[in-house]
Parts: sequence; structure tokens; C-alpha cells
Amino acid sequence: MKIPQVSVFVSNRPGRLQAVCRALADAGINLLSLTLADSGEFGLIRLIVNEAEKAVEVLAKSGLSATVTDVVACPVADKVGGLADLLDVLGDLQIDYMYAYPSEYKVGTNVMILRFSDTEKALAVLNEKNFKTLSTKEMLG
Repeated sequence: MKIPQVSVFVSNRPGRLQAVCRALADAGINLLSLTLADSGEFGLIRLIVNEAEKAVEVLAKSGLSATVTDVVACPVADKVGGLADLLDVLGDLQIDYMYAYPSEYKVGTNVMILRFSDTEKALAVLNEKNFKTLSTKEMLG
């Protein structure tokens, strides 16, 4: 199952992350996961939220550029080797991971948010191996 991820492009200056989070909070949008990367003058904030399209609209009204892309949320056991077990399932894919970042899910289980160069192929392998993927609703708990 694919889930939508919001990517926000911001100038790398104080207060930009705060502005994004405040705009979403004021609109009643629940932030489930966040990662931030910078590349000098600009930053890229990646978010999993309960309402991706609404988030893009809210951020646009705040003067921020945002897009939606598909990612996969995979539960990972909170134990030594938990991530290795997931990556073993995906090991023979021969497709690129574009990026990955962790998110909290529930006690004893975390989530890896993964973006693949071929999401459909990755999902087919995960389904074939009976590996669970989560919807945004499931991530809400």
C-alpha cells in the first residue's frame, strides 16, 4: 500500500520549520512523521500527515511550495536486526531506494518510510513475502 508524503521546499533560514508546523497545526492537520534535509541555501521537509492534499493547499496559502509523492510505510520490529529483516525481504529487488527515514508507530514497533525508484515492484515483493505495509489511517493508531 502506498501512502502520500508531502515534500515542502523551504529557504534555509530560521523559522521555516516552525512556519510549516504552525500552518499545519492551525489547519487541524495531524503530523505523523517528519524528516528535514538541507542543501545549503534550501531545505526539504518531508512529512506524513493525515490529510496530504489539504496540507499542500494550506502550505500554498502560506507561500510555501509543496508536492505529494508516494512512499511506503513498513512496520519494523523494535529489536536488534529489525531493519535488517525488512531489508532482507527487499534485498533481491534490484531497484534503488531513493531515501528512507524512521517514524514512531506503537510500542514495540517502529515504521520505516521508504521511497523506491519503482514503488509498484517493491510493493509486489512485499505483498508476495506477506510483509505488511501501513496506510496513513493505520499510522494514526
